[in-house]
Amino acid sequence: MCSLASSHKLALGTAQFGLSYGVANMSGKASSATVDEIIGTARAADITMLDTAISYGDSEAVLGQQNLTTFSIVSKLSEVPHDCLKIDAWVAKQVRASLKRLHISKLHSLLLHRPAQLLEPVGDKLYRSVLRLKEQGLVSQIGVSVYSPNELSQLIKRFDFDIVQAPMNIFDRRMEDTGMIHQLKKSGVGIHIRSAFLQGLLLMPNAKIPLYFAPWSPLLSTYHHWLTEQNLSPLQACLSYLNQQADIDKIIVGVDNVQQLQQIITAIDMPRIDIPSFLQSTDEGLLNPSRWLL
Repeated sequence: MCSLASSHKLALGTAQFGLSYGVANMSGKASSATVDEIIGTARAADITMLDTAISYGDSEAVLGQQNLTTFSIVSKLSEVPHDCLKIDAWVAKQVRASLKRLHISKLHSLLLHRPAQLLEPVGDKLYRSVLRLKEQGLVSQIGVSVYSPNELSQLIKRFDFDIVQAPMNIFDRRMEDTGMIHQLKKSGVGIHIRSAFLQGLLLMPNAKIPLYFAPWSPLLSTYHHWLTEQNLSPLQACLSYLNQQADIDKIIVGVDNVQQLQQIITAIDMPRIDIPSFLQSTDEGLLNPSRWLL
């Protein structure tokens, strides 16, 4: 079992509770019985945060059937419709509906799922709308879920956030290399890291990797060769890289079944591993799952 400090660094992603999610997902959307097992195991391991989103199918409703009293809930607001004339009312309605589905009275954090809208003409109104929810006590913290440091750098010039969620993993070290996570931490911003396993790609054996990733087969082969040389599992390497980053507050992990969560809980205590610099990329075609053509 992992130590209390390590388990507190984990947050459970719940996209699989409402969708068939992830390139390595072979079992589809999690069943009710599987969700019960995963939530119970997370609670027993002192994992205290669940990460969901309005756009994750019926994930919020599925979570609402659970006893969430020991968990802090993070959810994400979907893109505001372009024909929306009353942004404040629309945002409030969306979040109140989330609270109702989750059967809770307050979100720990509300993140914008498409924060690029903040840089559009509606941006100021949208920001004031989520800020108002915080003032009303429906949300404790507000923030954004971004795809890259470049997107984030534009946003933090204009807006203040309590939480930033961003991708980071062995292949994608842009948040570290740009100094962005350290800059945010010094400013008092909470840092939640997702895509720890690059939607499961970093955990897949070479033989099962989809044809789309053929252009990056040299990097993937090098990665698997290095794992063999070091006698490491992909899970151990991925979690060690993130767990040694002192500026990270939460590592969001999604699982298809309870066995995967148990393996993560065990692997998070892996001693520090020096990850070679040649195991990384800046290619958005690889690092940004929204661009994958699968």
